[in-house]
Amino acid sequence: MPAQATGSAAAPAGPEFLATDPRNAVVIDAEGVSFEQHGRTADFAWRQIQHVHYKRGPFGNVLMVAVVLPDGRFFEAAVTARNQAKLQTWFTELAQVLGFYLAGRGS
Repeated sequence: MPAQATGSAAAPAGPEFLATDPRNAVVIDAEGVSFEQHGRTADFAWRQIQHVHYKRGPFGNVLMVAVVLPDGRFFEAAVTARNQAKLQTWFTELAQVLGFYLAGRGS
């Protein structure tokens, strides 16, 4: 019996980033950036994105991520880490993933 082909074509390979808390999530992958906050999702394809900024929130172990569109509009999401060590891991991973996807953009 011949071997069967598996599923559909795979999405382009690339690194992924995921930060979640009980209510919120930030996902960055080959498709773009997705925010989920309190059950609502916003997806941004890389072709729509001018910049992605991130920083530590003003209180606690909060990661804040902002997507800036070419027309100047921006959208933010915040995710709370369990502890400082997890937040630091997110910062390290996020820098690497964004570096991969945003490299070479003249902005």
